[in-house]
Amino acid sequence: MNYLDINKATWDKRTLLHVKSQFYDVDSFIHGQSSLNDIEINQLGDVEGKDLLHLQCHFGLDSLSLARLGANVTGVDLSSTAIHEATTLNGQLGLNATFVCDDVCHFGDTNTQQFDVVYTSYGVLCWLPDLTHWARGIVNALKCGGEFHLVEFHTFNDLLSGYSYFPKSEPDIEEETTYTENCDGQVSKVITWPHSLSSVISALINSGLIIELFEEHAYSPYDCFDGLKLVAEKRYQMQHKGQQVPLIYAIKARKP
Repeated sequence: MNYLDINKATWDKRTLLHVKSQFYDVDSFIHGQSSLNDIEINQLGDVEGKDLLHLQCHFGLDSLSLARLGANVTGVDLSSTAIHEATTLNGQLGLNATFVCDDVCHFGDTNTQQFDVVYTSYGVLCWLPDLTHWARGIVNALKCGGEFHLVEFHTFNDLLSGYSYFPKSEPDIEEETTYTENCDGQVSKVITWPHSLSSVISALINSGLIIELFEEHAYSPYDCFDGLKLVAEKRYQMQHKGQQVPLIYAIKARKP
């Protein structure tokens, strides 16, 4: 069973739905709205003039938002459909981002360019079986002094949903719908792996990166899980037994 082929086929199908969804609202993006949230904007800081690598970029909205802020962006994603849509949007908007269709771990093995910033966010790690391999590619892609930024959904919510918190030797294999409102009940096979917070942090440290920031947030900017309640603009919260559930965590690391 080739998990890359299965997940690629799923994300090719999902992309066709996502570009037409209100969840992504591509029309507003084309007319100037940024797809970035406060968490990543504040963490990344000023990206103008920086060479930035965006891993698992989907169909490019965050990549192109960063390009609008002046970054020299390279986006990488497994889905050829997503990369096609990203490249089309890039040309339509007259931006200078570059998009590469590849598995991020294979890209990490073959990439020879180095960047000031490597960035990845929101629902990315579960698709990777080996975080050691992933982290090694990040280190190789960074210039000395370069920064790695991760903003990710908290694994605590996965545990509440009945999934393993700790890494397993075998992946979870399921048939599921996508998270946008226009999924129309369409299901596709997905192959995913759980990664505890300690496994993520250890992979980065063991690769040689220095952790400079670790934060947890009791909200998600996206209404993409069951049981969320809107408490402020783009802030959805969940409670478990009357207590707030951590929904997002963020890491900043540096290559010495």
